[in-house]
Amino acid sequence: MRINDDLERLRHEEHLVEGELNMHRHLADDAARDAAVYEGLDREESRMANKDVAALERSLAKTRKTIAGLEERRARLLARLGD
Repeated sequence: MRINDDLERLRHEEHLVEGELNMHRHLADDAARDAAVYEGLDREESRMANKDVAALERSLAKTRKTIAGLEERRARLLARLGD
């Protein structure tokens, strides 16, 4: 049961991170366009926005890897119960 609770929590986290990542990708696109037109702070803002996107992508990948591991573990446990 704990695995199911962990999976539910992680899937909720995955959903939240996906939404935040989409927002940050949009902001990074806007910042990149601004940096192409303007100089100075806009370029730094674009770099920071891209760093945020990369961090969220790593977080999402880590969450998905954890989910996959828990799903495999749950499947193994369920298979053992069926034996």
